[in-house]
Amino acid sequence: MSLTPSDPSDLLISTRNSHKLREIHAIMADLNLNLIDLGQFPDAPEVEEDQDHLEGNAMKKAEVLFSFTELPTMADDTGLEVAALGGAPGVHSARFAGPMADSAANRALLLKRLHGVDDRRAQFKTVIAFATESGTRVFEGVCGGTITREEKGEGGFGYDSIFKPQGYEQTFAEMAEEEKNRISHRGRALEKFRVYLHALTQSVNKDPQ
Repeated sequence: MSLTPSDPSDLLISTRNSHKLREIHAIMADLNLNLIDLGQFPDAPEVEEDQDHLEGNAMKKAEVLFSFTELPTMADDTGLEVAALGGAPGVHSARFAGPMADSAANRALLLKRLHGVDDRRAQFKTVIAFATESGTRVFEGVCGGTITREEKGEGGFGYDSIFKPQGYEQTFAEMAEEEKNRISHRGRALEKFRVYLHALTQSVNKDPQ
């Protein structure tokens, strides 16, 4: 399936997370693509994230869902890596407090593990995989910062209310969405992906010389 500005193409975003979808739509808005989420594929398989690194999970999701839908597919995996915990929760960030735990439980457990710890350094990392009939490409974004000692802010999702990016006094949850998108791990990975897609569409549309 082609990806050209003059011929809008479908791009499957492998998530049902409304917060994530909003971030992706905002960053990819200037591309002439029809972004589709998994809500339009109720029979799509649930892909088990059983790889031992973010790249493996992202690639697995993208490739399985591309095979199922036959649509160019973008999948991502994100982890919060905390220095004092040896990089944990990392690839297990979404299930840190257990397989059925929600984000509030994950945040509570992380703050408990860091109680009395002065080294609050952490980084978010997002890996995006883009699967097409030509293969799979990977794009990475990282945002360094610190873990706060208490939750701050009402916006965002996941660990946003306890993560303060380097150089800022606010947590992600306290920031305006546009500002967060500009500096976040996912925003940085998506920008690399957006630049790639833009170059791809320009290349596809060049007239043969």
